[in-house]
Amino acid sequence: MANWEYKVISSGKGGFASPALMEKFINDLGQEQWEIINFHTAPDNALAFTGLARRPVMRDWTLEDAAAAAARTETDKLRVEFEAKFKAVTTGAAAPTEAEDRAETLIEEKAAADDGFRRPKDTERDGDPDAPEGDWDKLAAEDELPTFFDALKPHMRNNQRGPGQSVGVDFLAKKWKLEEAEIRSALVECGMQIPADENAKPVYVEYDGDLFWVNINRRGETWINTREKPDPVFRIVAGTPVAAEDAPADTIPAPAPRREESPREPRPAALERQPREPRQEKPRPEPRQESGPQTLLAKIRGMMRRNRRGHGWSGSFPYLTKALKLDEAALLAQLGEFGLRLEGGTEPVVAEENGFTYWLNRNQRDEIWINAEEKREGGGQQSEVRDQPAVEPARAHENPSADVGETKTLPLENILTAVRLLMQPKKRGEGVTAPVPELAAKLEKSDQQVLALLASTGLHLPESPKAKPTFAEHGGEIYWLNANAKGQVWLNAKQSAATRKAKAKKSDE
Repeated sequence: MANWEYKVISSGKGGFASPALMEKFINDLGQEQWEIINFHTAPDNALAFTGLARRPVMRDWTLEDAAAAAARTETDKLRVEFEAKFKAVTTGAAAPTEAEDRAETLIEEKAAADDGFRRPKDTERDGDPDAPEGDWDKLAAEDELPTFFDALKPHMRNNQRGPGQSVGVDFLAKKWKLEEAEIRSALVECGMQIPADENAKPVYVEYDGDLFWVNINRRGETWINTREKPDPVFRIVAGTPVAAEDAPADTIPAPAPRREESPREPRPAALERQPREPRQEKPRPEPRQESGPQTLLAKIRGMMRRNRRGHGWSGSFPYLTKALKLDEAALLAQLGEFGLRLEGGTEPVVAEENGFTYWLNRNQRDEIWINAEEKREGGGQQSEVRDQPAVEPARAHENPSADVGETKTLPLENILTAVRLLMQPKKRGEGVTAPVPELAAKLEKSDQQVLALLASTGLHLPESPKAKPTFAEHGGEIYWLNANAKGQVWLNAKQSAATRKAKAKKSDE
C-alpha cells in the first residue's frame, strides 16, 4: 500500500481577491499531485476556505504502470533518434555515432524517469557515522548560510543617540554561542576596522546600500553600527580662479562712502532732534576706594558685604581672620590702634576714616562683627536701620558730637526709664511698644544712637523676624527688640514673670 503525506491548505483570513486566483491555487495543488480530502468555506465569504490535502509518497507497483513507463521510454528514444537523423540530412552533417546515441539515450532515460514524484530517502544508514553525506546533509553547507552582514541585522536595535542601529559584540557572542575574539576576527575579514579607543574616527564599510562601522564606548565595549548610505546631493568640482583684471567691471562692488561723508538732505527744523540733557548717574552705594596705600580699615571695608536692610556694610571675624591670615586676637589688636574695641568704658567705641564710621559688636553666637556706615553730607550717620547677618551694632556709649548740634547724653541707667515713658500700650496683647525711629525723634538722637544705648543694656536686634530676641529686665518689666517684615524696628516691654507672681500673691493675701 502507498504511504501518504498530508498538508493543511488555507486561503488566509480574508480569502482570495477573485475566483480566478482561487482556481489557480487549486490547479497548482493538482499539478503537485495533491488530493483535497477536506474542504470548508467561510459562511460569509465563498473565497475563504480551509482544508486538508494529501499525496502518495510512493506508488504501488503494477504491471500496467510498468508497461506504460516502458512504452514512454521507447517512444522518447525513437523521437530522439528521428530528430538526430533529420538534422543530419538537412544540415549535411555526419550521422551520430553509436556512443553519442547511447549518451543521448541515457540522458533521456534519466529525464523520463522523473514522473513528478519525490523519491524516498534511504534512512537505513542514518546511524552509521562512516556513511557518505547525502543531499539532506548538505543543507547546512557554507553556501546556504547568510552573510555576516545579513546575520547582524535581526539582532540590531535603534540607536538611542543618532541615526541607525547597533548591536554589541558581547551580545552577539551570547546569541551565537561564540567567543568575542571570533566575532572580532570576522569583522576584520569583512573589511571593518576595530578602533583603538573611543576617540578614534570610525572607518565605514558599504554592503548592500548600507554603511557599517565599529566603535568602542567609554566602558571599553565594542559595538557594530549600521545606517543607510546617504544619497549624494552634489559633486565637488574644482573651479578655475579668475584674475582681477579679467573680472567684469559691473560685478566688482564699489566701496561704500564713509558715514560722515555720505550726502544727507537737510531736515526741517521741527524734525531735528533736540539735544538731550546730560544723564545724571545715580551714586553707587558701594564703599569709596581711596587712591594710594590702603589702611587696614579700607582693606577690611572692601571685604564687607551689604546689609540686608538699610545702609551700611558688615563683616564677620571668622571670615576676616581667614582672608587676612590673622587670628582673632591679632586682628583685635590691630583694630585697637584705630580706637575700635568691644568695650570702651567711658570712651566711644567708634572710629572714623575717609567719611566712614566703624564699630564692633558681638552677636548671640558670641561672634565678633565689624560694621561700617557712610556719613551723610551733614556730618551725621545715616539713620536708617541696618540689617546685618548677625545683630545690630552694640556700642557702650555714643559720641554726642556725632550729630549736628549739641545734644544731651542720657546716662545708661536712665535709657530704659526714658523710653518707657514714651511707649504706648499694644493694640493686641499685653505690654507696651514704640518704634525706634519715633523714640529717637523724641529723644533728639539718631536711630543708631538709640540702638547703641539699648545694646549697652543687653538688647540686640534679632537676625530675622522669627529669631529669638534678647531680653533685659528693668523696673519689674522685661524689654526686647524686634523687626517686622517691613524692616521696622520696635521696642517692646511687659511685666516680668516675677512681678506677676508677686502681684498675684499679694492679691491672694
